[in-house]
Amino acid sequence: MGNSNSMTSHESCFFGFASRLSTLQFICHQLLPEVPNLTAHLLRTKPNNLHGKRASRRLSRMHTTYLINWQCGTLQWYNPTTSMSPCISFRYLPTRVGTVKRSSSSRCSAFGTAMDQVKATAAFVANRSSHVVVDSAGLEKVVENIQDKIPKIEWDFEGIHYFDSGPLTVQYLFVLDTLNFCFWPDKNLNYDDLASGLKEALENDKSVFDADHLQKFTGLQLRNLLKWPRPLPLEDERVRLLHEVGFELERSFGGKASNLVESCGRSAAKLVATIASHFPGFRDHSVYKGHQIFLYKRAQIFAADLYGAFKGQGYGDFNDISSITIFADYIVPAMLRKLGVLKYSSTLASIIESNKEIVSGSEEEVELRACSIYAVEKMRDLISVKLGKQVLSVELDLWLWAYGVQNPSLPYHRTLSIYY
Repeated sequence: MGNSNSMTSHESCFFGFASRLSTLQFICHQLLPEVPNLTAHLLRTKPNNLHGKRASRRLSRMHTTYLINWQCGTLQWYNPTTSMSPCISFRYLPTRVGTVKRSSSSRCSAFGTAMDQVKATAAFVANRSSHVVVDSAGLEKVVENIQDKIPKIEWDFEGIHYFDSGPLTVQYLFVLDTLNFCFWPDKNLNYDDLASGLKEALENDKSVFDADHLQKFTGLQLRNLLKWPRPLPLEDERVRLLHEVGFELERSFGGKASNLVESCGRSAAKLVATIASHFPGFRDHSVYKGHQIFLYKRAQIFAADLYGAFKGQGYGDFNDISSITIFADYIVPAMLRKLGVLKYSSTLASIIESNKEIVSGSEEEVELRACSIYAVEKMRDLISVKLGKQVLSVELDLWLWAYGVQNPSLPYHRTLSIYY
């Protein structure tokens, strides 16, 4: 059921490189492009060059479902499904390739292709999908119907977000997007409850989201903050992510999300990359047919929220906001299906319409999300060609999401995930 569109030259180059390497080699080269010989050296490194025998044993049994992170001279592997603490970690001691030095700025440059990775890997999935297809005729029809009335939705059209035009708004948005996932298990809980609950808490106590406070939250405190009468979906994960964000903000950014934003020099893509580098809970990755797939929903939506809240000025002034894709969640795929842009296999349609859970990281789940990204990028291209207008994926996402949440009967997929 894959799409007939041929692979783009960008994607071909991206995956041609990957096909010549093992998954471990591919990830190493992506994160460490300035050290091209490091991978080969790692694969032949003797155990005495690794700190800890357990690490060397785990390395020999490396599986593609683990992700690699380079930070401060340490290589760490994470399980992307759980996004827990590193399950493998060791210091790399170069013996033949020389001393490796990395500054904070080079860490960002190593992730400089983060948005290219999102778009290329989404295209990879869309061209090989078995359960979801991007319908070219459906795309054409949607664009024809839009004509010169491309819908523009105000970022805070519901009036539920905190905004004071300063650093406190940035802190609020980062906490909001840290917790912005998986509402569906509680049928009465939704995004509005989270956004407005955090807003009220901040209005009552300006220090509530200080980095040291975030590190001390309990599930009960978070519930009380939101005035929610029962345990939140994935409550332990939400608390863990608050602790992670508080710790890393304090350790690397003086406790301020505004410093994180300022460190990225008006680049939304660099902001996404920096967040993924520093905060494991934002590493929205999957493995699909042997390849890493990069989606980065919550990291991207933070950049978009800044852009929307500050109306492209101040903390929302990004010179590359057009690099941001849509935010692959539950609502956007459902709306694209309703519009005739996405078509599902009969098996997948049956699963969704019967409200059965789809496992995080499964082919069906990855295809739903990646094909949504690919479809909206194609929609942007068609709008540009046919209507002569430039529209941001951020704007199309807000339009799709706003209409989707106003249609409560819209069938959507259900997945337990910390990423959306």
